[in-house]
Amino acid sequence: MESNPAGQGPALSGNVMFYKKPEPLSPEAHGSLGVKRIDQPLGFLRSAHAVPVTVSEFGMAAASFPVIFVGNDKTPVAVMGIREGQNLFVGADGNSDQDFYLPAFVRRYPFVFASDNQSDRLLLCVDREGPMVTDQPEVPFFENGQPTKFTNDAIEFCKEFERQRRATMEFVKLVDSYGLFEQKSVNFTPRDQNGQEGPQQKIADYWAVSEEKLNQLPADKFQELRDNGAIGAIYAHILSLLNWQRVIQRALRTPPPGQALS
Repeated sequence: MESNPAGQGPALSGNVMFYKKPEPLSPEAHGSLGVKRIDQPLGFLRSAHAVPVTVSEFGMAAASFPVIFVGNDKTPVAVMGIREGQNLFVGADGNSDQDFYLPAFVRRYPFVFASDNQSDRLLLCVDREGPMVTDQPEVPFFENGQPTKFTNDAIEFCKEFERQRRATMEFVKLVDSYGLFEQKSVNFTPRDQNGQEGPQQKIADYWAVSEEKLNQLPADKFQELRDNGAIGAIYAHILSLLNWQRVIQRALRTPPPGQALS
């Protein structure tokens, strides 16, 4: 994420999904702004087929989606679609399916913490181009130059998210140090509008905790993982992989982006 509104303020670093124009929140720059209800509150999520989750969310997310680890950093994500640019759990009305978990990564929008390169600290930012952000707000960011309860609650939510994000990084390092990760792939067989099957397609290559390697750990190592609070999250992740079939079946019932049902 990079932002330097009006040529002023600190330079920010990093890139975060969903955010188009994140700016450090301040009464000077955003004193007249706030949020309003919009017709499609989660429209921004419609094109995200995988969303990062923190280790504290594994249990809740695992009841809804596969939770897998991706990339060199083995970032945990909830799989919400199998096609690039298509989330299968957000409807045409821009709302999420209420029967399924909504990750904190999504719920914090339009706010996010960003790194300030000049002072090595975190700044609360708001996506100035978020569709719910407006200069005619129902809920303002500031009153009399001071953050409103809404803004203070957002700050606390983002602080907790940052704590959980760091705890997740430590969890991944711990599991990796025990050599428990293995590479996996998942495939599916697409069907056209007439129900004819096409050639098998790969959905993803990803990292997962190997149940075999976990069961082969010496008793003292297993006990260390349990003492560190990692075992519950590991089993939630392993069980979550049963949800691949749920996501694939949803995909088979849903046309690709830009293609209507006949």
